[in-house]
Amino acid sequence: MRAIRVDRFGDPRVLVPVELPDPVAGSGQAVVEVAAVDTLFVETQIRSGAFAEPFGVRPPYVPGGAVTGRVRTVGPGVTGDRQGRTVAAVGISGGYAEQVAVPAEALIPVPDGVDPQRAAALLHDGPTALGLFDAAAVQPGRWVLVMAAAGGAGILLVQLARAAGARVIAAARGQRKLDLALEHGAEAAVDYSEPGWSEHVAKTVGGEGVDVVFDGAGGTLGAEAFEVTASGGRFAAYGAPSGDFAAIDTGRAARRGIKVIGIDRVQYGPDERRAQTRRALQEAAAGRIRPVIGRTYPLERAADAHAAIEAREVVGKTLLLP
Repeated sequence: MRAIRVDRFGDPRVLVPVELPDPVAGSGQAVVEVAAVDTLFVETQIRSGAFAEPFGVRPPYVPGGAVTGRVRTVGPGVTGDRQGRTVAAVGISGGYAEQVAVPAEALIPVPDGVDPQRAAALLHDGPTALGLFDAAAVQPGRWVLVMAAAGGAGILLVQLARAAGARVIAAARGQRKLDLALEHGAEAAVDYSEPGWSEHVAKTVGGEGVDVVFDGAGGTLGAEAFEVTASGGRFAAYGAPSGDFAAIDTGRAARRGIKVIGIDRVQYGPDERRAQTRRALQEAAAGRIRPVIGRTYPLERAADAHAAIEAREVVGKTLLLP
């Protein structure tokens, strides 16, 4: 089978197509014929070597922690009628491949009416968005600022906040991304690559600031977003494409009564992650959330996919299609 292997850390060119033996389902396993692979910005950071140590990754390795596809075979001890079913698999390894052997317990049925690509676009960002949204206690009529609003999780948070009756400001880089957020329910949008963007947010909302910030940008941008958070508000950090999360003075946050929700809130254990993934797929089946798939690439062009993600060229999700 074809797969993508990283033999050394480096730029996207280290993502090399290789031929590997077809996987065989061992005891308690299933082999999934992959239809779509979810990709993440953090995977580009791991591939570069920057985030490799925290995630315990060393070359050689095949990236990919979440896929959708069809169950091709099952191994001894796997109960139930799983063969031939369309499923998602999360919390796995080696997903950048035509086939992958996974624990049968990692399989999640994809609901009718949700195609494999749309399901794949939700496997990481769906649970993240739902968990952060639950923790932030968004209220009707209150202002919510979504940073990196055109990203995979950001666009879902825009939709969830709007559906809850909140007034949403989307912050992103470039008019194309701002237009996307406006199409999906944002009331206002601001380009945070422009000087004075946070002052524009403050002027838009008036009063003491925004009630909730979902920070998918991190770094200096996230720190600026914290400054427009209202006293008694919530600041939820979930992304660090700039290289690090926003540096928040926890003492100052406490004095202002701001609840800081860290990425640990959505660092799920296996059972909770599967439960939240099922929930995200069910929300999509009901039409309550709609992931945006910005680009798809054939598996052998994984390097191009990573390059586009790093260049911030893609709105929504980027998927690999074996």
